[in-house]
Amino acid sequence: MKRPRVLIGAAVLAAALAGSIATVGSASAATDVKVTASIKVTGTFDGGGKRYIGSGALGSGGQDEGQDPIFDLAAGATLKNVILGAPSADGVHCAGSCNLANVVWQDVGEDAATFRGTNATVVIDGGSAASASDKVFQDNRGAGGSVTIKNFKVSNFGKLYRSCGNCSTQAARKVTIQNITATSGKVIAGVNTNYGDVATLKGNNIGSIPPCWLYTGNNTGAEPTKTGSGPNGRNCIVS
Repeated sequence: MKRPRVLIGAAVLAAALAGSIATVGSASAATDVKVTASIKVTGTFDGGGKRYIGSGALGSGGQDEGQDPIFDLAAGATLKNVILGAPSADGVHCAGSCNLANVVWQDVGEDAATFRGTNATVVIDGGSAASASDKVFQDNRGAGGSVTIKNFKVSNFGKLYRSCGNCSTQAARKVTIQNITATSGKVIAGVNTNYGDVATLKGNNIGSIPPCWLYTGNNTGAEPTKTGSGPNGRNCIVS
């Protein structure tokens, strides 16, 4: 679905592309789009720096599981130059491989983005997220593929990345996290050691935030057990 380009102030667009949470937060109401049903994306959707805000069925602002997203990406889709305001429901869903370029979440809802599909390759390049009470990126993918998070800023969050700890179908999941800046967070990545997850972190500015929490996952829906923290050379590799 193609949309016309929207001309906005150069300073606002530059801030969005740089992932500046504070400056993007001042985007004018003239650039706001209220979303009452998920926007389905195939191909490339360029938001031109506009801000998308949940309304109606997508406007509760709650943390319930199973919410619909603002953007629903088909396999192979690209979403770029978009700001998600508050409320943002369940953010972005990727049905398979997807690219998220310069996407800004001003106030994360249930999750910023959720990944699904088998052999799915996901790339998050640029952008930022703030105020995620739990997870920013939720990885529910099946076997194969990978997730890459790079050149990203995140603040006031629980986990930047979480490999699903209790999905009915489990698999070894790989994530590479590089050149990010993180502040006021609990942990960068949560991975399941018993399924062979691997998180590789390199060149990041995360201060004293732990790089990884290690879990024993399950496929029963039960709460996964946390078994450790920090790099172990197998499931959490930091360079």
